[in-house]
Amino acid sequence: MQSRVLIIDDDMELCQLLKKCIEKEDIIVECAYTGTDGLKLALQGNYQLIVLDVMLPEMDGFQILEKIRSISIVPVLMLTAKAASADKVNGLRSGADDYLTKPFDVEEFIARILSLIRRYTTLNSSYSKETNCMSFQKLIIDIDTRIVHIQERQVELHAKEFDILCYLAKNQGKILTKQQIYEEIWQEPYVYDDNNIMGHISKLRKQIEPDPSNPTYIQTVKGVGYRFSREV
Repeated sequence: MQSRVLIIDDDMELCQLLKKCIEKEDIIVECAYTGTDGLKLALQGNYQLIVLDVMLPEMDGFQILEKIRSISIVPVLMLTAKAASADKVNGLRSGADDYLTKPFDVEEFIARILSLIRRYTTLNSSYSKETNCMSFQKLIIDIDTRIVHIQERQVELHAKEFDILCYLAKNQGKILTKQQIYEEIWQEPYVYDDNNIMGHISKLRKQIEPDPSNPTYIQTVKGVGYRFSREV
């Protein structure tokens, strides 16, 4: 089955360029040019990836992302004309899986969307072959359904968050460097993209930690990386 990508961007010329390039990878592409139209398609369609611009008419990208994340874990690649680090981190903490700052290299764009789609489809398929759950202190990770329960409350993590949690939990007690985490989860060479990792860890902690400022499960090892607590 062909993968499907939705591009939400008010730059029609850019949309058509990206659409043409993505379709060369045998991927179906749909475009929306306003926030309202984009959100409607995102909530109704079955996509393996959504490319979402921040600056949009009617609704901005962060508002759309919030709506998407309320019902779906589909990967979201955000496009932004803002180069400020705070804006990028804001997008990641809001639930985006990756970001690119305009202007960007089209070949890098294609490489990133293929990586995100691969993680969402091929890797998910390999997870489904496993039949076990990982159970810790008040935390249950169901690998088959990709559903997490914390204190008997179900939380739905988006793709990268779930993958990071699983990777850390499967290596309980072991310190994992940011490079190890990045290369395992993003399946590409580490390029010192710490904001990406930190944004996802922060979002993950808010979902599963009783006190995100004093984590029970995902511990920070200063200057090195992260560790899933051996005490839970």
